[in-house]
Amino acid sequence: MKTAHEIRPGNVIMLNGSPWVVQKTETTRSGRNAAIVKMKLKNVLLDSTTETTFKGDDKMEDIILERLDCTYSYFADPMYVFMDAEYNQYDVESGNLGDAAAYITDGMEEICQVTFYEGKAISVELPTTIVREVTYTEPSARGDTSGKVMKPATVAGGATLSVADFIKTGEMIEIDPRTGEFKKRA
Repeated sequence: MKTAHEIRPGNVIMLNGSPWVVQKTETTRSGRNAAIVKMKLKNVLLDSTTETTFKGDDKMEDIILERLDCTYSYFADPMYVFMDAEYNQYDVESGNLGDAAAYITDGMEEICQVTFYEGKAISVELPTTIVREVTYTEPSARGDTSGKVMKPATVAGGATLSVADFIKTGEMIEIDPRTGEFKKRA
């Protein structure tokens, strides 16, 4: 059993007798009240989605599923195709990827973990750090050097995130795809 604030995107939980893939989590902590966790969930069996709110210390049954290390192969609308070390291909629906779809690019070399439920590929978990090229960012503002200055940038794959002011278009950066945070130059 895990508490709600320990659940991460890509985990599968049992809720009301059905398995649900966690696509997105957002934890809110306030001074007086306990933490609140908002989750976007997708039903594995019915392909329906819902958003629910839990208390941070609510207990949930985390389902242990089969996971395989795979690499991204290609996109066949609406399926993303991943391949394991034995050249077996697995189709994952684009809706099951959640925010991870914005970080998947052709020719990516990172190893992903594909999760299976009863033989069906249901979710993909990217590594904790990926390297992407900045495809567009605005020029730096002159004179604004007080504190940590951030600006919006778009990376290969289409994700938009905040990067440090010194990053320019064409540079390679490290990103945490679970949170969408810029880490450093690569």
